[in-house]
Amino acid sequence: MSTPRRFQVTIGPNPPGRLDKALARDIPEQAGLSRSRLVKLIAEGAVTRAGAVLDDPRARVAEGEVLEIGFADPVDVAARPEAIPLDVVYEDTALVVVNKPAGMVVHPAPGAPSGTLVNALLAHCGQSLSGIGGERRPGIVHRIDKDTSGLLVVAKTDKAHAVLAAQFAAHRTERHYKALAHGVPDAAESRLRGVRGISFEPGGVLKITTQLARHRTDRQRQAVVWSGGRHAVTRARVEEIFGQPGAAALLDCWLETGRTHQIRVHMAHAGHGLIGDRVYGGRRLSAAALGAAATVAQAFPRQALHAATLGFCHPETGRDMRFEAPLPADMAALLDVLRSASSPRPRP
Repeated sequence: MSTPRRFQVTIGPNPPGRLDKALARDIPEQAGLSRSRLVKLIAEGAVTRAGAVLDDPRARVAEGEVLEIGFADPVDVAARPEAIPLDVVYEDTALVVVNKPAGMVVHPAPGAPSGTLVNALLAHCGQSLSGIGGERRPGIVHRIDKDTSGLLVVAKTDKAHAVLAAQFAAHRTERHYKALAHGVPDAAESRLRGVRGISFEPGGVLKITTQLARHRTDRQRQAVVWSGGRHAVTRARVEEIFGQPGAAALLDCWLETGRTHQIRVHMAHAGHGLIGDRVYGGRRLSAAALGAAATVAQAFPRQALHAATLGFCHPETGRDMRFEAPLPADMAALLDVLRSASSPRPRP
């Protein structure tokens, strides 16, 4: 059974005009409560002033007033801790950055109730999880697909979760992916110039701007739409070209927005689907251009996509954080095969 906790908050000088904002400003740091969590506690009647419940987040408070907040310790979630090895890139009391392997689901779901990143983090972090929304669980701020590898930041406290989520929502994070794609995006290609939502920026940067929504008939897929979806922007730069003529490319892709399957859907929309992507992938690779490497690449068992760079502002210290993860062994091996099949050429 969880243990009730109580905090007294003395309202400081020049308080904000709303109860929730004043509490968020003046509550002791050790409480570890975000503004969104405080709003929920206010609605639940957990905040009192001189014994009277304050259940309106817009209520006015005055300097020197003493408010009391009562809430329970975080409760354990239904997901079970599992001793699954993790590649922890960085960790402190507020967050953990992990390099997720391909094949691991981020969060338990009906089709994947165990073996997920959340199960692994529950075991790894243990009691260092101070609680997200009243539950002792890791705060998943963003996700990458099961068969995409790479970097994720996960919150360990309610406050860290709220601050990081706000950064991602405001597109103030840095996220770069390495991808191996069919064909070579080229600004000189007349076909690309005619594709709606495609443009090129200085330096040969491909920009894809569309809306994304669930596919009308396949609910597991996303689709490019022009109304009724969510705004999505992806940029990509060619780093290496493989084949004579160019039949595949190593891309540096970065996100302005972060939608489900965004890079995979956008590159397919541009006619340059990712190697190994059985859902959105492109045409067969040219054996004439790539030789035996075409057969190896065609058999690659997952989308060749890796979240290589992650940058954000630390939610407590305000320090800029930036992490890089090298290509996993399977993508590195595929890249070696493509390089050995033909002399790689630098980006145009």
